[in-house]
Amino acid sequence: MSKAFFKAGHFPTLAVCFLYFDLSFAVWVLLAPLAVLIANDLHLQPDQKGLMVATPVLAGALLRVLNGVLIGQWKARRVGIAMQLVVIVGLLLAWWLGLHSFGQVLTLGIVLGVAGASFAIALPMVSYWYPPERQGVVLGLAGAGNSGTVFAALFAPALALAIGWRNTLGLAALPLLVVLLAFVLFARDSPNSPPPKTLADYRRVLRTADAWWLMFFYGISFGGFVGLSSFLPIYFNDQYGLSAVTAGYFTAGCVFVGSFVRPLGGALADHIGGTRALSMVYAFVALMLAIITFSHQPAFGALAALALAMTALGMGNGAVFQLVPQRFRGDVGLLTGLVGMTGGVGGFCLAAGLGYARQFTGNYDYGFGTFALLALLAWGGIASVRLRWRGAAALSGVRV
Repeated sequence: MSKAFFKAGHFPTLAVCFLYFDLSFAVWVLLAPLAVLIANDLHLQPDQKGLMVATPVLAGALLRVLNGVLIGQWKARRVGIAMQLVVIVGLLLAWWLGLHSFGQVLTLGIVLGVAGASFAIALPMVSYWYPPERQGVVLGLAGAGNSGTVFAALFAPALALAIGWRNTLGLAALPLLVVLLAFVLFARDSPNSPPPKTLADYRRVLRTADAWWLMFFYGISFGGFVGLSSFLPIYFNDQYGLSAVTAGYFTAGCVFVGSFVRPLGGALADHIGGTRALSMVYAFVALMLAIITFSHQPAFGALAALALAMTALGMGNGAVFQLVPQRFRGDVGLLTGLVGMTGGVGGFCLAAGLGYARQFTGNYDYGFGTFALLALLAWGGIASVRLRWRGAAALSGVRV
Protein backbone atom coordinates (compact mmCIF):
# COMPACT_ATOMS: atom_id res chain seq x y z
CA MET A 1 0.00 0.00 0.00
CA SER A 2 1.47 3.33 -1.15
CA LYS A 3 1.28 6.74 0.51
CA ALA A 4 -1.38 7.63 -2.02
CA PHE A 5 -3.49 4.75 -0.74
CA PHE A 6 -3.32 6.01 2.86
CA LYS A 7 -4.21 9.53 1.73
CA ALA A 8 -7.10 8.38 -0.46
CA GLY A 9 -9.41 7.58 2.44
CA HIS A 10 -9.54 7.06 6.21
CA PHE A 11 -7.21 4.23 7.16
CA PRO A 12 -8.21 4.01 10.89
CA THR A 13 -11.79 3.30 9.80
CA LEU A 14 -10.58 0.67 7.33
CA ALA A 15 -8.43 -1.05 9.97
CA VAL A 16 -11.10 -1.00 12.67
CA CYS A 17 -13.81 -2.19 10.27
CA PHE A 18 -11.59 -5.13 9.35
CA LEU A 19 -11.27 -6.07 13.04
CA TYR A 20 -14.99 -5.54 13.63
CA PHE A 21 -15.83 -7.74 10.66
CA ASP A 22 -13.20 -10.34 11.59
CA LEU A 23 -14.35 -10.94 15.16
CA SER A 24 -18.00 -10.75 14.17
CA PHE A 25 -17.48 -13.47 11.58
CA ALA A 26 -15.66 -15.65 14.09
CA VAL A 27 -18.71 -15.45 16.34
CA TRP A 28 -21.19 -15.78 13.47
CA VAL A 29 -19.99 -19.30 12.63
CA LEU A 30 -19.14 -20.28 16.21
CA LEU A 31 -21.75 -23.02 16.31
CA ALA A 32 -20.06 -24.78 13.37
CA PRO A 33 -16.80 -25.82 15.08
CA LEU A 34 -18.76 -26.62 18.25
CA ALA A 35 -21.42 -28.56 16.32
CA VAL A 36 -19.95 -32.03 16.85
CA LEU A 37 -19.81 -31.57 20.63
CA ILE A 38 -23.21 -29.85 20.89
CA ALA A 39 -24.82 -32.51 18.69
CA ASN A 40 -23.42 -35.29 20.85
CA ASP A 41 -24.69 -33.68 24.05
CA LEU A 42 -28.16 -32.92 22.66
CA HIS A 43 -28.42 -36.10 20.52
CA LEU A 44 -29.14 -34.27 17.25
CA GLN A 45 -29.93 -35.91 13.89
CA PRO A 46 -28.04 -35.05 10.64
CA ASP A 47 -30.77 -32.68 9.44
CA GLN A 48 -30.80 -30.94 12.85
CA LYS A 49 -27.02 -30.53 12.66
CA GLY A 50 -27.42 -28.87 9.28
CA LEU A 51 -30.11 -26.51 10.58
CA MET A 52 -28.06 -25.71 13.67
CA VAL A 53 -25.12 -24.37 11.66
CA ALA A 54 -27.33 -22.90 8.91
CA THR A 55 -29.60 -20.84 11.18
CA PRO A 56 -27.01 -18.14 12.03
CA VAL A 57 -26.27 -17.87 8.32
CA LEU A 58 -29.91 -17.29 7.39
CA ALA A 59 -30.49 -14.89 10.30
CA GLY A 60 -27.40 -12.93 9.30
CA ALA A 61 -28.65 -12.77 5.73
CA LEU A 62 -32.03 -11.30 6.67
CA LEU A 63 -30.57 -8.91 9.22
CA ARG A 64 -28.19 -7.50 6.60
CA VAL A 65 -31.18 -5.92 4.89
CA LEU A 66 -32.31 -4.45 8.22
CA ASN A 67 -28.82 -3.06 8.76
CA GLY A 68 -28.88 -1.54 5.30
CA VAL A 69 -32.10 0.29 6.20
CA LEU A 70 -30.78 1.38 9.60
CA ILE A 71 -27.52 2.66 8.13
CA GLY A 72 -29.50 4.83 5.77
CA GLN A 73 -31.23 6.42 8.79
CA TRP A 74 -28.64 6.41 11.58
CA LYS A 75 -25.26 6.03 9.79
CA ALA A 76 -23.02 2.96 10.00
CA ARG A 77 -21.09 3.77 13.18
CA ARG A 78 -24.16 4.02 15.42
CA VAL A 79 -25.69 0.85 13.95
CA GLY A 80 -22.41 -1.04 14.37
CA ILE A 81 -22.20 -0.19 18.07
CA ALA A 82 -25.80 -1.24 18.74
CA MET A 83 -25.49 -4.55 16.90
CA GLN A 84 -22.25 -5.49 18.62
CA LEU A 85 -23.88 -4.97 22.00
CA VAL A 86 -26.73 -7.32 21.05
CA VAL A 87 -24.26 -10.10 20.18
CA ILE A 88 -22.22 -9.64 23.35
CA VAL A 89 -25.30 -9.78 25.57
CA GLY A 90 -26.59 -12.86 23.72
CA LEU A 91 -23.33 -14.77 24.20
CA LEU A 92 -23.14 -13.89 27.87
CA LEU A 93 -26.74 -15.02 28.44
CA ALA A 94 -26.07 -18.33 26.64
CA TRP A 95 -23.04 -18.87 28.88
CA TRP A 96 -24.87 -17.90 32.06
CA LEU A 97 -28.13 -19.78 31.46
CA GLY A 98 -26.87 -22.63 29.28
CA LEU A 99 -28.43 -24.31 26.23
CA HIS A 100 -30.49 -27.39 26.98
CA SER A 101 -32.56 -28.02 23.84
CA PHE A 102 -32.40 -27.81 20.06
CA GLY A 103 -34.79 -24.84 20.13
CA GLN A 104 -32.50 -22.91 22.47
CA VAL A 105 -29.54 -23.58 20.19
CA LEU A 106 -31.52 -22.20 17.23
CA THR A 107 -32.41 -19.11 19.28
CA LEU A 108 -28.73 -18.48 19.94
CA GLY A 109 -28.14 -19.01 16.22
CA ILE A 110 -30.51 -16.14 15.46
CA VAL A 111 -28.61 -13.89 17.88
CA LEU A 112 -25.31 -14.88 16.27
CA GLY A 113 -26.86 -13.89 12.95
CA VAL A 114 -26.62 -10.30 14.18
CA ALA A 115 -22.83 -10.72 14.06
CA GLY A 116 -23.05 -12.00 10.50
CA ALA A 117 -24.99 -8.87 9.55
CA SER A 118 -21.88 -6.81 10.41
CA PHE A 119 -21.01 -7.22 6.74
CA ALA A 120 -23.66 -4.63 5.83
CA ILE A 121 -22.09 -2.21 8.30
CA ALA A 122 -18.36 -2.52 7.71
CA LEU A 123 -18.28 -2.54 3.91
CA PRO A 124 -20.41 0.57 3.19
CA MET A 125 -18.63 2.42 6.00
CA VAL A 126 -15.30 1.80 4.28
CA SER A 127 -16.54 2.17 0.70
CA TYR A 128 -17.77 5.72 1.14
CA TRP A 129 -14.28 6.84 2.22
CA TYR A 130 -12.52 5.72 -1.00
CA PRO A 131 -12.68 6.64 -4.73
CA PRO A 132 -14.03 4.23 -7.39
CA GLU A 133 -10.64 3.09 -8.67
CA ARG A 134 -9.71 1.71 -5.23
CA GLN A 135 -12.97 -0.05 -4.41
CA GLY A 136 -11.80 -3.55 -5.31
CA VAL A 137 -8.74 -3.48 -3.04
CA VAL A 138 -10.38 -1.53 -0.21
CA LEU A 139 -13.50 -3.68 -0.03
CA GLY A 140 -11.32 -6.75 -0.40
CA LEU A 141 -9.25 -5.68 2.61
CA ALA A 142 -12.30 -4.91 4.72
CA GLY A 143 -14.01 -8.06 3.51
CA ALA A 144 -10.98 -10.16 4.44
CA GLY A 145 -12.51 -10.00 7.89
CA ASN A 146 -14.27 -13.21 6.91
CA SER A 147 -10.98 -14.76 7.99
CA GLY A 148 -12.57 -14.78 11.44
CA THR A 149 -14.07 -18.09 10.43
CA VAL A 150 -10.52 -19.47 10.45
CA PHE A 151 -10.00 -18.56 14.10
CA ALA A 152 -13.30 -20.12 15.08
CA ALA A 153 -12.42 -23.37 13.32
CA LEU A 154 -8.88 -23.44 14.73
CA PHE A 155 -9.46 -22.61 18.37
CA ALA A 156 -13.09 -23.25 19.31
CA PRO A 157 -12.99 -27.10 19.28
CA ALA A 158 -9.84 -27.29 21.42
CA LEU A 159 -11.19 -24.67 23.83
CA ALA A 160 -14.48 -26.53 24.09
CA LEU A 161 -12.67 -29.76 24.97
CA ALA A 162 -10.62 -27.93 27.61
CA ILE A 163 -13.27 -25.72 29.26
CA GLY A 164 -16.59 -26.94 27.78
CA TRP A 165 -18.53 -25.56 24.83
CA ARG A 166 -20.79 -23.49 27.09
CA ASN A 167 -17.81 -21.65 28.60
CA THR A 168 -16.40 -21.18 25.10
CA LEU A 169 -19.52 -19.21 24.20
CA GLY A 170 -18.95 -16.89 27.15
CA LEU A 171 -15.27 -16.49 26.40
CA ALA A 172 -16.08 -15.38 22.84
CA ALA A 173 -17.71 -12.22 24.22
CA LEU A 174 -14.42 -10.87 25.56
CA PRO A 175 -12.61 -10.10 22.27
CA LEU A 176 -15.86 -8.60 20.98
CA LEU A 177 -15.76 -6.12 23.86
CA VAL A 178 -12.20 -5.10 22.96
CA VAL A 179 -13.08 -4.59 19.30
CA LEU A 180 -16.21 -2.64 20.24
CA LEU A 181 -14.03 -0.23 22.23
CA ALA A 182 -11.68 0.22 19.25
CA PHE A 183 -14.67 0.76 16.95
CA VAL A 184 -16.06 3.47 19.24
CA LEU A 185 -12.69 5.23 19.44
CA PHE A 186 -11.45 5.09 15.84
CA ALA A 187 -14.26 4.38 13.33
CA ARG A 188 -15.78 7.41 11.63
CA ASP A 189 -18.62 7.87 9.14
CA SER A 190 -17.49 9.36 5.84
CA PRO A 191 -18.63 12.88 4.92
CA ASN A 192 -19.37 11.34 1.51
CA SER A 193 -22.06 9.07 2.95
CA PRO A 194 -25.24 9.42 0.90
CA PRO A 195 -28.43 10.91 2.36
CA PRO A 196 -30.91 8.63 4.17
CA LYS A 197 -32.63 6.00 2.04
CA THR A 198 -36.31 5.14 2.05
CA LEU A 199 -38.28 2.03 1.20
CA ALA A 200 -38.95 3.65 -2.16
CA ASP A 201 -35.20 3.53 -2.83
CA TYR A 202 -35.23 -0.20 -2.16
CA ARG A 203 -38.13 -0.66 -4.56
CA ARG A 204 -36.29 1.37 -7.18
CA VAL A 205 -33.14 -0.75 -6.87
CA LEU A 206 -35.07 -4.03 -6.86
CA ARG A 207 -36.74 -3.09 -10.13
CA THR A 208 -33.27 -3.16 -11.72
CA ALA A 209 -32.28 -6.51 -13.23
CA ASP A 210 -28.59 -5.85 -12.55
CA ALA A 211 -29.26 -5.76 -8.80
CA TRP A 212 -30.74 -9.25 -9.01
CA TRP A 213 -27.74 -10.48 -11.01
CA LEU A 214 -25.34 -9.17 -8.38
CA MET A 215 -27.43 -10.75 -5.65
CA PHE A 216 -27.36 -14.10 -7.44
CA PHE A 217 -23.61 -13.93 -8.10
CA TYR A 218 -22.90 -13.27 -4.43
CA GLY A 219 -25.37 -15.95 -3.40
CA ILE A 220 -23.07 -18.42 -5.14
CA SER A 221 -19.64 -17.02 -4.18
CA PHE A 222 -20.24 -15.97 -0.58
CA GLY A 223 -23.02 -18.50 -0.09
CA GLY A 224 -20.58 -21.23 -1.06
CA PHE A 225 -17.89 -19.80 1.19
CA VAL A 226 -19.94 -19.40 4.36
CA GLY A 227 -22.05 -22.51 3.75
CA LEU A 228 -18.95 -24.68 3.49
CA SER A 229 -17.30 -22.86 6.40
CA SER A 230 -20.30 -23.73 8.55
CA PHE A 231 -20.77 -27.33 7.45
CA LEU A 232 -17.26 -28.69 6.86
CA PRO A 233 -16.61 -29.57 10.55
CA ILE A 234 -19.68 -31.81 10.41
CA TYR A 235 -18.73 -33.16 6.96
CA PHE A 236 -15.19 -34.15 7.90
CA ASN A 237 -16.36 -35.68 11.17
CA ASP A 238 -19.22 -37.63 9.60
CA GLN A 239 -17.68 -38.57 6.25
CA TYR A 240 -14.17 -39.47 7.40
CA GLY A 241 -14.55 -40.08 11.14
CA LEU A 242 -12.20 -37.24 12.12
CA SER A 243 -12.33 -35.94 15.68
CA ALA A 244 -13.93 -32.55 16.36
CA VAL A 245 -10.50 -30.93 16.73
CA THR A 246 -9.05 -32.49 13.57
CA ALA A 247 -12.19 -31.66 11.60
CA GLY A 248 -11.77 -28.08 12.84
CA TYR A 249 -8.17 -28.01 11.60
CA PHE A 250 -9.23 -29.32 8.19
CA THR A 251 -11.95 -26.69 8.01
CA ALA A 252 -9.56 -23.94 9.11
CA GLY A 253 -7.20 -24.89 6.28
CA CYS A 254 -9.99 -24.52 3.74
CA VAL A 255 -11.31 -21.29 5.20
CA PHE A 256 -7.86 -19.74 5.63
CA VAL A 257 -7.05 -19.67 1.94
CA GLY A 258 -10.55 -18.54 1.00
CA SER A 259 -10.47 -15.66 3.49
CA PHE A 260 -7.13 -14.10 2.72
CA VAL A 261 -7.42 -14.18 -1.06
CA ARG A 262 -10.47 -11.91 -0.98
CA PRO A 263 -8.32 -8.75 -1.36
CA LEU A 264 -6.52 -10.49 -4.23
CA GLY A 265 -9.86 -11.14 -5.86
CA GLY A 266 -10.72 -7.46 -5.54
CA ALA A 267 -7.32 -6.42 -6.91
CA LEU A 268 -7.63 -8.88 -9.79
CA ALA A 269 -11.07 -7.49 -10.57
CA ASP A 270 -9.66 -3.94 -10.55
CA HIS A 271 -7.00 -5.10 -13.03
CA ILE A 272 -8.89 -7.35 -15.48
CA GLY A 273 -12.50 -6.54 -14.61
CA GLY A 274 -14.92 -8.13 -12.17
CA THR A 275 -16.90 -10.00 -14.79
CA ARG A 276 -13.84 -11.71 -16.26
CA ALA A 277 -12.59 -12.64 -12.79
CA LEU A 278 -15.96 -14.08 -11.81
CA SER A 279 -16.29 -16.15 -14.98
CA MET A 280 -13.03 -17.92 -14.08
CA VAL A 281 -14.11 -18.34 -10.46
CA TYR A 282 -17.43 -20.03 -11.18
CA ALA A 283 -16.02 -22.43 -13.77
CA PHE A 284 -13.27 -23.52 -11.37
CA VAL A 285 -15.64 -23.93 -8.42
CA ALA A 286 -17.95 -26.13 -10.50
CA LEU A 287 -14.99 -28.32 -11.46
CA MET A 288 -13.79 -28.77 -7.86
CA LEU A 289 -17.25 -29.60 -6.55
CA ALA A 290 -17.76 -32.08 -9.39
CA ILE A 291 -14.58 -33.82 -8.25
CA ILE A 292 -15.98 -34.03 -4.70
CA THR A 293 -19.32 -35.30 -6.00
CA PHE A 294 -18.19 -38.00 -8.42
CA SER A 295 -14.68 -39.16 -7.45
CA HIS A 296 -15.17 -39.82 -3.68
CA GLN A 297 -11.75 -38.64 -2.62
CA PRO A 298 -9.98 -39.80 0.57
CA ALA A 299 -9.82 -37.24 3.38
CA PHE A 300 -6.74 -35.37 2.14
CA GLY A 301 -7.98 -35.44 -1.46
CA ALA A 302 -11.27 -33.89 -0.35
CA LEU A 303 -9.34 -31.35 1.73
CA ALA A 304 -7.30 -30.30 -1.32
CA ALA A 305 -10.33 -30.00 -3.62
CA LEU A 306 -12.37 -28.08 -1.06
CA ALA A 307 -9.44 -25.76 -0.22
CA LEU A 308 -9.08 -24.93 -3.92
CA ALA A 309 -12.83 -24.34 -4.23
CA MET A 310 -12.78 -22.08 -1.17
CA THR A 311 -9.83 -20.16 -2.64
CA ALA A 312 -11.82 -19.47 -5.80
CA LEU A 313 -14.94 -18.54 -3.82
CA GLY A 314 -12.94 -16.12 -1.67
CA MET A 315 -11.60 -14.38 -4.76
CA GLY A 316 -15.13 -14.31 -6.16
CA ASN A 317 -16.36 -12.47 -3.06
CA GLY A 318 -13.85 -9.70 -3.68
CA ALA A 319 -14.72 -9.56 -7.39
CA VAL A 320 -18.47 -9.18 -6.80
CA PHE A 321 -17.90 -6.20 -4.55
CA GLN A 322 -15.64 -4.59 -7.08
CA LEU A 323 -18.71 -4.53 -9.32
CA VAL A 324 -21.23 -3.20 -6.78
CA PRO A 325 -19.88 0.38 -6.41
CA GLN A 326 -19.18 0.61 -10.15
CA ARG A 327 -22.76 -0.24 -11.09
CA PHE A 328 -24.56 1.32 -8.08
CA ARG A 329 -22.20 3.97 -6.68
CA GLY A 330 -24.92 6.02 -4.98
CA ASP A 331 -26.59 2.93 -3.52
CA VAL A 332 -23.66 0.97 -2.06
CA GLY A 333 -25.35 0.75 1.34
CA LEU A 334 -28.59 -0.54 -0.17
CA LEU A 335 -26.85 -3.05 -2.42
CA THR A 336 -24.50 -4.21 0.33
CA GLY A 337 -27.48 -5.20 2.44
CA LEU A 338 -29.36 -6.84 -0.42
CA VAL A 339 -26.36 -8.57 -1.97
CA GLY A 340 -25.12 -9.62 1.45
CA MET A 341 -28.55 -11.03 2.25
CA THR A 342 -28.53 -13.32 -0.78
CA GLY A 343 -25.00 -14.41 0.10
CA GLY A 344 -26.26 -15.51 3.49
CA VAL A 345 -29.34 -17.17 2.00
CA GLY A 346 -27.05 -19.10 -0.33
CA GLY A 347 -24.97 -20.21 2.64
CA PHE A 348 -28.06 -21.31 4.55
CA CYS A 349 -29.32 -23.33 1.58
CA LEU A 350 -25.96 -25.04 1.08
CA ALA A 351 -25.42 -25.93 4.74
CA ALA A 352 -29.00 -27.06 5.30
CA GLY A 353 -29.05 -28.86 1.94
CA LEU A 354 -25.97 -30.88 2.77
CA GLY A 355 -27.57 -31.93 6.05
CA TYR A 356 -30.80 -32.97 4.35
CA ALA A 357 -28.89 -34.77 1.59
CA ARG A 358 -27.11 -36.85 4.21
CA GLN A 359 -30.33 -37.48 6.15
CA PHE A 360 -32.41 -38.67 3.20
CA THR A 361 -29.87 -40.20 0.78
CA GLY A 362 -27.13 -41.39 3.12
CA ASN A 363 -24.40 -39.27 1.46
CA TYR A 364 -23.54 -35.70 0.47
CA ASP A 365 -23.35 -36.17 -3.31
CA TYR A 366 -26.66 -34.50 -4.15
CA GLY A 367 -25.77 -31.46 -2.06
CA PHE A 368 -22.36 -30.89 -3.64
CA GLY A 369 -23.64 -31.75 -7.12
CA THR A 370 -26.50 -29.25 -6.93
CA PHE A 371 -24.15 -26.48 -5.88
CA ALA A 372 -21.79 -27.31 -8.76
CA LEU A 373 -24.72 -26.85 -11.17
CA LEU A 374 -25.57 -23.50 -9.60
CA ALA A 375 -21.96 -22.38 -10.09
CA LEU A 376 -22.26 -23.24 -13.77
CA LEU A 377 -25.50 -21.23 -13.92
CA ALA A 378 -23.67 -18.24 -12.41
CA TRP A 379 -20.95 -18.64 -15.06
CA GLY A 380 -23.65 -18.42 -17.73
CA GLY A 381 -25.15 -15.36 -16.04
CA ILE A 382 -21.80 -13.54 -16.10
CA ALA A 383 -21.48 -14.27 -19.82
CA SER A 384 -24.94 -12.77 -20.42
CA VAL A 385 -24.20 -9.39 -18.73
CA ARG A 386 -20.47 -8.96 -19.36
CA LEU A 387 -20.55 -7.00 -22.62
CA ARG A 388 -23.31 -4.63 -21.48
CA TRP A 389 -21.65 -3.89 -18.14
CA ARG A 390 -18.25 -3.36 -19.74
CA GLY A 391 -19.71 -0.99 -22.29
CA ALA A 392 -21.27 1.16 -19.58
CA ALA A 393 -18.12 1.14 -17.44
CA ALA A 394 -15.87 2.13 -20.33
CA LEU A 395 -17.38 5.62 -20.21
CA SER A 396 -15.89 6.13 -16.74
CA GLY A 397 -12.59 4.37 -17.41
CA VAL A 398 -13.20 1.63 -14.82
CA ARG A 399 -12.61 -2.06 -15.61
CA VAL A 400 -15.72 -4.22 -15.27
